[in-house]
Amino acid sequence: MQDQVAVKPKSKFMDVVKLIFSVLIVFVLGAGTTAFAITKYPESLGLSKGQAQAQAEVDVLIAEVGKLLALPSDEKPTVATITDVEKLKEQTFFKNAMNNDKVLIYTKAKKAILYRPSENKIVEVGAVNINQQPQQPKADNNFQTVAPVESPVAP
Repeated sequence: MQDQVAVKPKSKFMDVVKLIFSVLIVFVLGAGTTAFAITKYPESLGLSKGQAQAQAEVDVLIAEVGKLLALPSDEKPTVATITDVEKLKEQTFFKNAMNNDKVLIYTKAKKAILYRPSENKIVEVGAVNINQQPQQPKADNNFQTVAPVESPVAP
């Protein structure tokens, strides 16, 4: 005797529900991954870093350089990253600079520090001359200019 098993026909409605559910799961996972990447690594997507993240990186940099050299404590430096060393080679201060080196500029202390994070090394320390432009009647001419950094200051 053969037992007959009743086979229910597949419901197309259930297939559509499963498809929609699967697409929704893939979409949510993709959106979550993208949101994580944007907040954690914005520069990898061509976006700028948030203010808090940039300040945190500056604080870490100051702490690293502070372990190698006494830094002015009464001001926060302006920090720049060297991206094209060839444009700076003519200036004495940058003669040993490399791309991705950091420059910390302390305007009150009139001090500039060239730091190489890849080697945890201070490459150069020099004086900064800050020239103030006389007050002009035009609002767009009221600014400070930073002169090129001169040769290192003798300790």
